[in-house]
Amino acid sequence: MDTNNRIIVGLDIGTTKVCAIVGQLSENGKINVLGIGKSPSQGGVSRGMVANVAKAVTAIQSAVEEAIKQSEVDIKTVFVGIAGHHIKSLQHRGTLSRKQWDIEITEDELNKLEEEMENLALSPGLEIIHVLPQEYRIDGEDGIKDPIGRVGVRVECNYHIITGETSAAKTILMAVRRAGLEVADLIVEPVASAAAVLSDPEMEAGVALVDIGGGTTDICIFDDGSIRHTAIIPIGGDRITKDLQEAFGILKDQAEYVKTHYGSCYPTETMKNEVVVVPGLPGRNPKEISLFAISQVIQARMEDIIQKVDFEIVVSGIRNKLAGGLVLTGGGSGMKDITQLFHYFIGLEIHIGSPGQRLGKGFIDEVRNPMYATSIGLVIKGFELAQKNDALAGNNQRMSKQDTIATGEFFTETEIEMETIPGYIPTPQTIKSNPRSFIGGWDLFKNWMKDGEDFKEDKVS
Repeated sequence: MDTNNRIIVGLDIGTTKVCAIVGQLSENGKINVLGIGKSPSQGGVSRGMVANVAKAVTAIQSAVEEAIKQSEVDIKTVFVGIAGHHIKSLQHRGTLSRKQWDIEITEDELNKLEEEMENLALSPGLEIIHVLPQEYRIDGEDGIKDPIGRVGVRVECNYHIITGETSAAKTILMAVRRAGLEVADLIVEPVASAAAVLSDPEMEAGVALVDIGGGTTDICIFDDGSIRHTAIIPIGGDRITKDLQEAFGILKDQAEYVKTHYGSCYPTETMKNEVVVVPGLPGRNPKEISLFAISQVIQARMEDIIQKVDFEIVVSGIRNKLAGGLVLTGGGSGMKDITQLFHYFIGLEIHIGSPGQRLGKGFIDEVRNPMYATSIGLVIKGFELAQKNDALAGNNQRMSKQDTIATGEFFTETEIEMETIPGYIPTPQTIKSNPRSFIGGWDLFKNWMKDGEDFKEDKVS
């Protein structure tokens, strides 16, 4: 299938919400959002990992059905994000010895070197998700970004390798399949968020991306255009909500409302004279809570997150090289005064990043919010991977009026009215990016799927 006409669907299975975004490429390489669907996770996901398959399936079905209605696309395959505290990263060097120095280095040779990385010995229960090349060395010459076409005998490459638990990946597969869909590939969420939010100059200069989601805070650190460190902290915005709930004895929905409408990361003296009234439980009086007390609770938890982020930046070993500072994204980045608090503790330049720069036309006003960074990034990475492997995700197609709403087992045969999507461009072009910038473990992933045939029938709730 022609990549120019391909439609990619990103599925972000988050702790607080499941979001499906249908995207197609515009003429300038940006993403035209054809449809978006979202649904509360309803307890199906915890700390970025599927905890209750049945609830996760229901949330996936609801989000995908809404995306289908908006986009009029027959969704069959999706690119899915994977997160959780089990995601780890390591550095490894691969070496390729060549018999003839005067023959140009080919892409096939580099692919062979990457395939060898996927055979690294790991602890039981772990699998390699991504193998990301950083820089090459040819016959002792360092700092080579693109060795194709050069000559030499000894080719070495430093790789950033991201691993995850096999059981977590197979549980995601199980949930998506039971929702009537197939997974084109798994993509680590901070890698996806970085694709949606960061620019090439930022990644060259050195930058740390911090995606504060509902259940996790994802970190992806770049320098000289390559990923140097990734980590996932199992604390996110829902922990702040729970802190408020416990501190003031209010309901979860009330705590979430107080956090988003009155919360701040910086308590000030003027807040002591301001209160918010929260309805009490049945038969009990309403509660008056000072904004100062609310901000104190939020600040305490945010400082906990910031300390862990700072630790990961130190572990990366390139703290002094982050000329691009720190970019905050995700739903939690919308907290009032959050940039000031991060700057106070970490000292780097801080700003909020949104996926707006990567968007063309369509549902732009809604999805330019930082909370959709991962979802948009999954679509972007899906297109990059599709360029590398044209066999992937080529079966998401625009529907005619006579088509049923979807082929998935959870949809009913209902006709939908065709509507013109504003700004829809029927002849998009491909993203102009380095196809080697993202190396998906597709062969390994197919093995996961094969090995998981028995697993997917297990009773998991």
